[in-house]
Amino acid sequence: MVKSGIINVYKEKGFTSFDVVAKLRGILRTKKIGHTGTLDPDAEGVLPVCIGRATKVCDILTDKDKVYEAVMLLGVETDTQDTSGEVLKELPIEVSEEAVKETILSFVGEYAQIPPMYSALKVNGKKLYELAREGKTVERKARNVNVFSIDVLEIDLPRVRMSVHCSKGTYIRTLCHDIGQQLGCGGCMEKLLRTKVGVFKLSDTLKLSEIEEIAKAGTVEEKIIAVDELFEDYLKVWIKQTFDVVVHNGNRIEKRMLQEPLDSNIERLRVYDSENAFIGIYEYSDERKDFKPVKMFYENN
Repeated sequence: MVKSGIINVYKEKGFTSFDVVAKLRGILRTKKIGHTGTLDPDAEGVLPVCIGRATKVCDILTDKDKVYEAVMLLGVETDTQDTSGEVLKELPIEVSEEAVKETILSFVGEYAQIPPMYSALKVNGKKLYELAREGKTVERKARNVNVFSIDVLEIDLPRVRMSVHCSKGTYIRTLCHDIGQQLGCGGCMEKLLRTKVGVFKLSDTLKLSEIEEIAKAGTVEEKIIAVDELFEDYLKVWIKQTFDVVVHNGNRIEKRMLQEPLDSNIERLRVYDSENAFIGIYEYSDERKDFKPVKMFYENN
């Protein structure tokens, strides 16, 4: 069986995120696989996929900042807010390149974004895109999202290419739509490439065909990133051999159980047993003056 960890997949156009997971289950011959944040079928780019015990970090990776490169098409509004949808309006573009750039940059910071109808968000237990396909439109609450930065890479009206660094839950096609609305000419998203999710970069991705090749060659494990690498911000500590059984059983630990003395101000630890097996993430408890497990990854084979 393939080792637990994260593989950085390049999701190609035409695949859903679920398609990628289904294909990887076959390639890697393991069922315990999960992806970390949906990419639309027409979108491409970084899709970290968790394998085995690493599926426990899917939620952590989904919460990470993302970076996208998008092409916005001005003068067109569609029902899906991208060019895959039905055209609702076509309007003349009577704005200068300078005004376009200024308006785009005005979206940097926190803003209230209304999720699109064509999205996987649920209302009363039903996904919005299912309702949209039935011809229904329901009221959606605006959600605060954070656009940390936008780099305008190229303006060749009606198209604008830009790089967007944003918080989780930000819809880039809705951002394109909202920019178009503010400019008064409408807009939608034409292309989307995700270039970064947390520490996972586009330059390190592998296409499914490449993963299949290295799996056949028996070298796929070299491309699987160990779970503990995601937690390098936390101090790495080792348990004294006498207390290995304590962490193997998922119990709380005290400072005296550690191999090295500890600074009292540390809130979270990356804990390993005496043989350097990664146990999990522990958090300091003021009340009990010890550390409690918050994410456990150890499996007693």
